[in-house]
Amino acid sequence: MGPVPGHIILIGPMCAGKSTVGKRLAAVLGIPFVDLDRQVEAMVGPLLPFFQQQGEQAFRTIESKVLAEVLDGPRSVIATGGGTPFHGDNLTWMERSGALFHLHVPLDVLLGRVQRSGLDRPLLHGLSGEALQARVAELLEERASGYASARFQVDASGDPSVVTERIMAILAQVK
Repeated sequence: MGPVPGHIILIGPMCAGKSTVGKRLAAVLGIPFVDLDRQVEAMVGPLLPFFQQQGEQAFRTIESKVLAEVLDGPRSVIATGGGTPFHGDNLTWMERSGALFHLHVPLDVLLGRVQRSGLDRPLLHGLSGEALQARVAELLEERASGYASARFQVDASGDPSVVTERIMAILAQVK
């Protein structure tokens, strides 16, 4: 398989598996992995306090600057934040910089993941039960058209190794 030009960029909702799959994919491809949230966190500290003190807009502004730097850097697998594509020109920049993969996870599967490991996410902080379910569903609905614009749609409801294999199969067919 010849290399796919540009970055491999993973988008999708929080807890879709972007970071887990991204690490695996980068290892298989032998290229760097960049977790955009961790890059922002390295600049501002833990995200939840930053969100609470500075607000989402301040976070998105920094996130966009970090994204631009990463996209200008060496070819990488990039795991974005769930809201990254929806701020400023981020989606356009990502589409121009590589192959954009939407990791699709059905709401029921996503809710299970969020309840197990996503309650620390700033946009879900303090929510539980029906309020949590409603917020996750709301975010998915608000972002659905942006996620759907990704060139490649990948079912990410299964094991991360299976999702990685699905992406590798797509990459093998891309010219």
